[in-house]
Amino acid sequence: MTRFALLLTFIAAAPALADLPEVVDASATATGQTWRIDVTLRHPDTGWDHYADGWEVLTPDGQVLGYRELLHPHVQEQPFTRSLSGVAIPADLNEVRIRAHCQTDGWGPAEFTLTLPR
Repeated sequence: MTRFALLLTFIAAAPALADLPEVVDASATATGQTWRIDVTLRHPDTGWDHYADGWEVLTPDGQVLGYRELLHPHVQEQPFTRSLSGVAIPADLNEVRIRAHCQTDGWGPAEFTLTLPR
């Protein structure tokens, strides 16, 4: 493949990558035996046909601890923050991973590592 063809391939793929949701911030608050997780997402929602539709909290080895479904687009509210309460996190964990989902493009490749305030 020539350099020019390789460059064109990269440029053609760039817009698709730009549509993936991104976790830009997160925090955790202990609430008794469980946690409330607040997650701030950025995604170029365009309306009901293309929007970030959820995010999940994972252990470092990939076990799902909680999922927050997002029921509508946030076209005019970017980035935006939503919470998930009642997340049971094992006492031996000091951090969790968070990843976001787009209804059209699937899971964003980047994960956010959140250190728990223990």
